[in-house]
Amino acid sequence: MIQRLGVIGAGLMGSGIAEVASRQGLDVIVIEATEATAQAGSNRITRSLDRGVRSGKLSEEARADALSHIEITTAFEKLSDRELVVEAVIEDEAAKLDVFRRLDTIIEDPTAVLASNTSSIPIMKLAMATQRPEQVVGIHFFNPVPVMPLVEVVTSLMTNSKVEQQAHEFAGGQLGKHVIKSKDRAGFIVNALLIPYLLSAVRMFESGFATAEDIDTGMVDGCAHPMGPLALADLIGLDTTMAVAQSLYEEFKEPLYAPPPLLSRMCEAGLLGRKTGRGFYQYS
Repeated sequence: MIQRLGVIGAGLMGSGIAEVASRQGLDVIVIEATEATAQAGSNRITRSLDRGVRSGKLSEEARADALSHIEITTAFEKLSDRELVVEAVIEDEAAKLDVFRRLDTIIEDPTAVLASNTSSIPIMKLAMATQRPEQVVGIHFFNPVPVMPLVEVVTSLMTNSKVEQQAHEFAGGQLGKHVIKSKDRAGFIVNALLIPYLLSAVRMFESGFATAEDIDTGMVDGCAHPMGPLALADLIGLDTTMAVAQSLYEEFKEPLYAPPPLLSRMCEAGLLGRKTGRGFYQYS
């Protein structure tokens, strides 16, 4: 059983992972780059827990207990005693490789599990940035972490079977998530299927074939999807969608994975979806 968890990154994913772990009584240390982003992460977790209280899903006592189990800091060295660390930084290979190089030097226990929440980058690439590739595994949560039940556990060619078991027990047993197992290919299971669908919707909109509203309504009312593809891309973040598409295209070199020009232009313009207030839709 994991008791001491580290999370690197307090954005949407990292803060969500920290929240669900703290609610199960784990001792959680979250690392951020600056005091400002650390405070933003703390505020994000507090707001999420407050929503749980307002909705009646969480008591005031449970809220306070969860917060007491989380420390958010810029001091990377505080991760030295962690039994498991989940990297949840931006979906950028260079940034993630840097994190794993640093983890390899700071984590004292050679049997500690080093995990990535990457959406698409092959785990083998990250594992080889360390001197302990057998201890590296993918533990891919979905956004928003406190709500979405699924976790993909991704093993590389080098991942130790005991590490896979620990990852499964952590996500499924301790956090109560539904775990599916994936081989180590870019995009894993969900994004390898989802991203071509999203890109197809972007191309349809880009060509002028249909409006964003009609594309999304077609998939919601015609296929019983809970959300249309363009609204979903806005929720995921167009930069993240772009990054995953690029990883998939690099791996497979298939046209269906190539980012459409419109998606590239929107990312360059900073129109990234809900988090910036504008993507395929406007948000207040």
